[in-house]
Amino acid sequence: MNRGEKAKKYFLDGYACAQSVVLAFNDILDISEDDLKKISIPFGGGLSRLRLTCGCISGMAIVIGLLFSDNTNSNDNKTYVYSLVQNITKRFNDEYNTLSCEELLKKANLKVEIAGKPEIRTDDYYKVRPCTDYVYNSAIILERFLKEKGIEL
Repeated sequence: MNRGEKAKKYFLDGYACAQSVVLAFNDILDISEDDLKKISIPFGGGLSRLRLTCGCISGMAIVIGLLFSDNTNSNDNKTYVYSLVQNITKRFNDEYNTLSCEELLKKANLKVEIAGKPEIRTDDYYKVRPCTDYVYNSAIILERFLKEKGIEL
């Protein structure tokens, strides 16, 4: 099972988009699965359903930070991590022509709501929700990127 399939399975199991992407890489991250779930949950729905930056991008950024930050507050470290996140963000944008959760949902002709309460996951939800594809493709983008950077997967 590739990372995209893992991320998709997490999403279909009810995890948020950001959580699904992060959890697809849990085996290479030096942090518990439970903590990864906690760290990434607020980023689902474009930052807690505010429909801002797609949670898949946030999930990729969390993984990048955990793998590539040298844990210092130096400008060099920040510059390096920011450049990596900008690289994967560009790849996502090249694919979908937006980084916005709201725009991604509108492209699928879905009603966009800003609300604290997530939608109930039903078969009908998954039939119309494009997020399953975004989660899958984000994990594939990140998987390829990490391999390019020499990370053993």
